[in-house]
Amino acid sequence: MLVLAGAGSGKTRTITYRVAYLLEQGVPLENILLVTFTNKAAREMLERAEKLLDRKLTGFWSGTFHSIAVRILKSYAQHLGYKNNFTILDADDAVNLLKRCIVEEGVGVTNSKRKFPSPAIIQGIISYSRNAGRTVVDVVEERYESYDIFADDFERIARRYVAKKLEGNVMDFDDLLENLARLLETNTEVRARLAMQFRYVLVDEYQDTNTIQASIVKQLSSVHKNVLVVGDDAQSIYSFRAANIQNILDFEKDFPGATIYRLVVNYRSSPDIVSVANSVIKHNKKQFEKELRSMRDASIKPMIVPADTPAEEADFIARRIESLRAGGWNPANICVLFRAVHHAQALEFELARRGIPYEMRGGTRFFERSHVKDTLAWLRIMHNMEDQLAWMRVLGMMDGIGPATAQKIVQIIRKVEKFEDIAAVGADLTGRAKVGWDQCMQIIQALLDAPQRSPQALIETVLKSPHYREYMQAQYAEWQDRYEDLQELARLAARIEDLDSFLAEASLQEQFSNQKDNRFGDNRPNTRLVLSTIHQSKGLEWDAVFVIHMLMPGFPHERALKEPDGIEEERRLFYVAITRARHQLYFTYPQSSGKEYMVAEQPSQFLDEISPELIENLQTGMRRVTTVLRPGASSAPHIDDDEISYEPDPDAGAWNDAKGLLNRH
Repeated sequence: MLVLAGAGSGKTRTITYRVAYLLEQGVPLENILLVTFTNKAAREMLERAEKLLDRKLTGFWSGTFHSIAVRILKSYAQHLGYKNNFTILDADDAVNLLKRCIVEEGVGVTNSKRKFPSPAIIQGIISYSRNAGRTVVDVVEERYESYDIFADDFERIARRYVAKKLEGNVMDFDDLLENLARLLETNTEVRARLAMQFRYVLVDEYQDTNTIQASIVKQLSSVHKNVLVVGDDAQSIYSFRAANIQNILDFEKDFPGATIYRLVVNYRSSPDIVSVANSVIKHNKKQFEKELRSMRDASIKPMIVPADTPAEEADFIARRIESLRAGGWNPANICVLFRAVHHAQALEFELARRGIPYEMRGGTRFFERSHVKDTLAWLRIMHNMEDQLAWMRVLGMMDGIGPATAQKIVQIIRKVEKFEDIAAVGADLTGRAKVGWDQCMQIIQALLDAPQRSPQALIETVLKSPHYREYMQAQYAEWQDRYEDLQELARLAARIEDLDSFLAEASLQEQFSNQKDNRFGDNRPNTRLVLSTIHQSKGLEWDAVFVIHMLMPGFPHERALKEPDGIEEERRLFYVAITRARHQLYFTYPQSSGKEYMVAEQPSQFLDEISPELIENLQTGMRRVTTVLRPGASSAPHIDDDEISYEPDPDAGAWNDAKGLLNRH
């Protein structure tokens, strides 16, 4: 059975009642297998079933794919050449073992063409290839073109990594799935025993399974062929983790004679929001068609809000949040969603300026991000040559300079009186340390030669450095996204001309993120506004949702436009964002980049896919809404004039003179 559970339709309840029913009919616990994607989901379903049955369910086979794999492999690992007391490596241990493999293969040293990627990047590439059932070389060619000259090295490292783990009787997280699948495929006796035991196999979030996980489900249900999976193809958004949407789309092919059920009643969102979600997702071609319908009362239409600049977009959102709070809304029931973390930078500035506490999910706060701190370290040195922490951070990015050498260099720098004499510090360095110091000095000299010493000019100078760019490529698999972060940092820095003031502001922003704030009368975590990536928001819901920075090519992401079916996954991601909202939904975007020279931006194509009659358009700068509906309040499709107070916006520039527009709107 395939249960297509639309957003907000109660899939958890479906599985819980299925389990309770089977147990009520006398099916033994050990004959039921429930597989989820998080331990939290497994515990929640188990607790619900226990309440329904009014008894404890001890020994129930439920948990994540990985935890189920551990239980099975601890009994059968000897069939794969392991001992049953194998150790499971955590992420750090796995990377450290991979470092040994890199050294033993004789690679990893900077060559004449490119800096060798970090072990963490290589680990990510190997992990993706294994979960997708692909070779490392194929994965590099398709998804990591910037590392193509190292593809053969990665392949050799991966082979040695496998041998080292077997030699040490250890498995990493990917091994748990890969080895379980191999066990079931190659050992007919073990497969038959397990498949006979599990009369009923239930799988949650089936749209998120990868190739290996789908294979495990097929093998474990091969005897009784009694498998029920629950999922929503419209919410398949994890291909970057090797999730394969074809698993759910091809369910009928994989399990001939399967029955499909559709859960299409949405208990979460207003009809206005559900209509927008239906309007968007219908543009996808690869899907099970279904039309959600809402069980809630009508509210206000979702709004599209174009702003002049990112700063004005942030100002609108912050003011609207303050209005909602004044109307009795709990900030914890308000969420701002974005496709990439750097889309929220201007908003983070504005929230800090207004003292509005928030919680960041799916990413680190802007000024706490390592690459932002790296870039600011260069500016701190230009501002204060004696900043030892900044020097240690900068030197740590250079080839051949380890912590001990960096500390020696810093001690010498302390004795230098003028910046112009700093180059002489490296006179006694040799070998790779000398190469690293020369790289450092090239960036320092570029900063000294910059025609302007404004924060924006200095940041852009760092970003132009080939050495810094190579460092980012070697350090971060998603270095392009981080590079965009830093470009946005430069744009934000344009607001402040003085370096001292900018660094002080950056320090205060970071301090704000760590301190308690009583802005809304209470500092408990459940009273903070939520900022989240859309990926991180899946499965959650809020009364009011702002989906920000709805621009091309930010959303859909530029990389998605180059990948097969990438645009459909981005549309599913947009669908997920829409269906997080219960009562109010806003789409915002800046119409220009906010630079000193105005660059027009193109709204996301997804906004054009929404039927015009389903949305309202609100122009910032022409009015500000100071009174809004409370959660759950019912109204006509449009906001009536008696529900809104209009006043000129003192920050709206040219709009102040557009009196005639106020009358029209």
